[in-house]
Amino acid sequence: MSKLLLNLRHVPDDEADDVRAFLDAHRIAWYETKPGPLGISQGAIWVKHDSDIAKAKRLMAAYQGERRTRVRAEHAAARRAGSAETFASLLRERPGWVLLRVLGIVLLLALMALPGYLLWR
Repeated sequence: MSKLLLNLRHVPDDEADDVRAFLDAHRIAWYETKPGPLGISQGAIWVKHDSDIAKAKRLMAAYQGERRTRVRAEHAAARRAGSAETFASLLRERPGWVLLRVLGIVLLLALMALPGYLLWR
């Protein structure tokens, strides 16, 4: 019976490609389900045989540990170089996008506070 190895929701393409590559390199049978048309399901990578799941999970844990270290080092280097994305840089580059989201957050907070305000009056 197939077992889920990686849910592809919010997974960068390079990470999914790396997972596919190490599964192929270690001759682990796998298949991928594609995202659903409505965006409810984002797809996944599945291991076909139960006998391979322990090996695949060990490989996945080792890969994620290595990736975590590498990505954190890259982010720290970008912060030191001043090229890491910050709220201020995002506001300068895409002010409409940021302001629309901030307005949405404020509107949601107001809607959540409205019942309490109406009861208090």
